[in-house]
Amino acid sequence: MIIISTARKKIRVVLIIRSKTVITAALIAAIFINAGAGAFASSAPETSAVSAVVVNEAGEAVYEKNADARMLIASTTKLMTALIAAEMAEPDETVQIKKEYCNIEGSSMYLKPGEVRTVKELMLGMMLVSGNDAAQALACHVAGSAESFAALMNRRARELEMDATHFENPHGLDGERHYSTARDMARLMCACMENERLRDILGTRSAVIGEQELVNHNRLLWKYNGCIAGKTGYTMAAGRCLVTCAERDGTRFICVTLSDGDDWNDQMRLYDWAFSNFEMKNVTEGLSFKVPVVSGSRSFVEAVPEKELKVFVKKSENVEISAELPKFVFAPVNLGETAGKLCVIINGKIADECCLIYAQSAELAQKAASDGQVGEG
Repeated sequence: MIIISTARKKIRVVLIIRSKTVITAALIAAIFINAGAGAFASSAPETSAVSAVVVNEAGEAVYEKNADARMLIASTTKLMTALIAAEMAEPDETVQIKKEYCNIEGSSMYLKPGEVRTVKELMLGMMLVSGNDAAQALACHVAGSAESFAALMNRRARELEMDATHFENPHGLDGERHYSTARDMARLMCACMENERLRDILGTRSAVIGEQELVNHNRLLWKYNGCIAGKTGYTMAAGRCLVTCAERDGTRFICVTLSDGDDWNDQMRLYDWAFSNFEMKNVTEGLSFKVPVVSGSRSFVEAVPEKELKVFVKKSENVEISAELPKFVFAPVNLGETAGKLCVIINGKIADECCLIYAQSAELAQKAASDGQVGEG
């Protein structure tokens, strides 16, 4: 007898029991709790974007529209500038503002020549109000010049496999050789969300720097339940560009819309559709198995997954767990020893796996008695 315990109610568990080296497939327990209602994923909404993509946190696309088209990206460029600054400079480093930093056209955080700002303050000014002056100051601080910084941007893009991207500047003003794609920008946002320092800045709604209060241009931080980060962009040639991230109940998506005149509403509709049809499922949460112990200080020992397993699935897909365990085990049993194997199967294919390990020890009953211990029933 093996007892299954799980806090999850949406998993089918198939147990394979083995005795010593002989493995027999025996379906002794099946918990029918489908991953969804069995319906097909609904159709994605129409959008006004020329190019768009929605990906999960691993970068897997669930929606795309001309996702590989070469596009102008305006100030969403600053995501790369911020990523490099977060990786190569400390937040409290100081930067003396030069006149040439303040003469960049377009959006600004209104830096003044001669003042001193920290890297963090410049990053806030760049990401919240899209300060081109802040982007120029950060680029020159990190690399000595905007041109040298652009070389760093392109090198980092290659590392992130943004193979259809080329940067000319740190701020995103239009340039003939300054372009990307929706898919590449999603890859960039995935990397940004992995950087804790940058993730916090991207999700900051407002900040006071000097005598200014800077309010984030990303309206979805207020308008959409679950939006945790993002960057806006606009030039007349590029149109409205928006890269955001939203998370609900442990499922995270990144949405990119380029040249989209209705970007706020389009992204909210895309997120609603994605959250309704897909989820990141923790299939090992609360899962445990009790294995009988022969001649032990305990009647059973608990076997649990060695690590947490999460899988990204359509809510209509069937998720099954296959657990291979011994029918019983002889004492002594040591905490942390391998008990068996756990496989996650989606639509008949193995999606992930890990070891099952013993969560308790069990001594020989005779030794336990001689030590004055009382066995568990």
